[in-house]
Amino acid sequence: MLQAFKEYLQTKTSISDEQFQRITEGVVTRKIKKDSVLLKKGDVTSYTFFVMKGLLRAYSIDEQGKEHVIQFAPENNWVGDRNSFCFNEPAIFIVDAIEDSEVVCIDQHFFERTGQHAPQFNRFNVIALNNLIRFMQRRVNLLLSATAEQRYLDFIELYPSLTLRVPQWMIASYLGITPESLSRVRKELAKRNFKSI
Repeated sequence: MLQAFKEYLQTKTSISDEQFQRITEGVVTRKIKKDSVLLKKGDVTSYTFFVMKGLLRAYSIDEQGKEHVIQFAPENNWVGDRNSFCFNEPAIFIVDAIEDSEVVCIDQHFFERTGQHAPQFNRFNVIALNNLIRFMQRRVNLLLSATAEQRYLDFIELYPSLTLRVPQWMIASYLGITPESLSRVRKELAKRNFKSI
């Protein structure tokens, strides 16, 4: 069941089979049905999730009931609410499954335990955290200053396989635009690409 997680860690670090066995003792995996919620707003969680198969998303809901997608997490991606996971505060995001999925539930002690048994993991973890910060800074900047078209092109670059896996209204929510605006952007890009053939 943990094969995909093992392959991911071994491509990112030099963790041995024996080290992997040690660090994953007691690690919980879950099969999640499409539309199931893993984390509700207001819950306090001690888990973050690694996606082995399927597709999750993290999102918030504003006071008018509108959804705002913060992150998509296809295979080999992590997703959760760091506010709750790291600081034991109520979650501000909801995490649910867009597709039937298989996830590894990573508890708060996993990173410390892994760093002890496989010190080479510590460097990977620092790089991963810095990449997360870089990703979030870029995302904020795009939402504040980029056109709808620029945001959509960035989305395609970041998530090349998701345009066929995610409903258009969710992509629009992620981009911070209306579904109608996304439709216009897609038509304009298709028209431009057709003319250049």
